[in-house]
Amino acid sequence: MASRPRGSSSRLRRTLLAALVPASVAAPVSAAARPGAVPAPVPAPLKPVPAATPAALDARYAAVRDGVRAAERTAAAHGDRGRAAVLRAMAPPGRHFLSFDGRDGGRTVEVFGDPARAGRIAVLVPGSDTSLDTYGRLRAGAMALGRRVGGGAAVVARLGYGTPGTLSPEVPTPGRADGAAPRLRRFVREVNAARPGARISPLWHSYGSVVCARAAPGLRVADLVLYGSPGVGVDSVGRLHTRATVWGAEAPHIRLHLPFTTVGFGTDPVSKGFGARVFDAGSGGHSDYLKPGSAALTNLTRIVAGRHA
Repeated sequence: MASRPRGSSSRLRRTLLAALVPASVAAPVSAAARPGAVPAPVPAPLKPVPAATPAALDARYAAVRDGVRAAERTAAAHGDRGRAAVLRAMAPPGRHFLSFDGRDGGRTVEVFGDPARAGRIAVLVPGSDTSLDTYGRLRAGAMALGRRVGGGAAVVARLGYGTPGTLSPEVPTPGRADGAAPRLRRFVREVNAARPGARISPLWHSYGSVVCARAAPGLRVADLVLYGSPGVGVDSVGRLHTRATVWGAEAPHIRLHLPFTTVGFGTDPVSKGFGARVFDAGSGGHSDYLKPGSAALTNLTRIVAGRHA
C-alpha cells in the first residue's frame, strides 16, 4: 500500500479548503439554522452492555429504538417534517443502535454486522457538518466498509459529538474535539469490556482526526487511521502517546496565519516527519474515501482486517 505522489488534484483540494477557512471565520452560521434547533426529549439512561451477547444487544437495540421513536414524535409535533422523516427511517427493527440522543444536532451509534461474534471492529468517527440530517453519508460509508470486511467483523458508525459546521468559526479550532474525546475513550473502554480480544480500529475522517489526538492516549486499539485530515494538533506519531499503528491517507492540509490567530492543526499526517504509515487514498474527493470501488476503501478494509505488513 505505497503512497501515491502528490499531484495537481491534491493542490487543488488544498486551495479550495484553504479558501473555506477565512470564510468560516467571517461568516458564522446562524444558530437558528443549526440542526440543534429541533427539540428532542432527554434520552433514557442506558447501562453499559456487560457482554456482547445476542440477548444483551437485542435488549439495547430495543431500548434505543424507543428513544428514536420518541424523538420522531417530538420533531413531528414541532412541525419539522424533515427531521421526523429522518428519525422514522431510523426506527425499524432492522436498524441496530447502541445509543441515540436527538438533541443538539444528534448523537447516535449504529452497528453494522454482528458485534456478538466480531473479532474485528471498525469505529467511524466523522468530521464537520455531520448531524442527524446528514447522517446518511456516514451510514453509507459504514455500510460500504461493512460489505467489504465481511463476516467476522462489525462496523460502528459513531456520531458521538456535535461536529462543527464547515462554514463556522469552530472548524479551525479544537474546541469540539476537546469535548468529544472523553466520550470516545469511554465508548472504546465499553467495547473492550463487552468484546474482550476484539481487534478495534477507529477510523477518523477530516475534523475527526483532531478528536483522535485528544482521545488516543490510553486507547486499547490496534490502529488509528487518519484520512481527509487537516492535521491532528500534534507534530508526530510519538506525541499521540499510543501503542497502536497510526495510518494516514493523503488529503488537503490546512494551516493559515491570520492577523490575530493561526488556524489549522499542524503537521500533515501524511508527511514523512509525522511518522504515520501512509496508504493510497486514490484520486477521490474529500468525501469519497468510503465510496464503493475506491482505492481508499480497499486499503481501509485491509487495515481493519489486519492484513497489512
